[in-house]
Amino acid sequence: MADKDLDTRFSEAVETALQMTQASLPQDVQLRLYAYYKQATFGMAVYNQPQNFDLRDAFKTNAWMQISHISIDEAKECYIEIINSLTSK
Repeated sequence: MADKDLDTRFSEAVETALQMTQASLPQDVQLRLYAYYKQATFGMAVYNQPQNFDLRDAFKTNAWMQISHISIDEAKECYIEIINSLTSK
């Protein structure tokens, strides 16, 4: 039952995040949200170097790899906490 509650809260946080503009969020917050979202939805990061090197993608992959040791549930909780802290301001 707790997992469903977590999934519901995560889905609500994602919906809230979709309503935010990139311009309203600092880049470090965007990267953390990206990393937690990817960890929560895909699990551990796998690094595949693309043919075309893109610095933006490298930063995103790096952010995800830095938190790849945490569980999917932990990633969901962290994502929810960031969104809650942004909306409470």
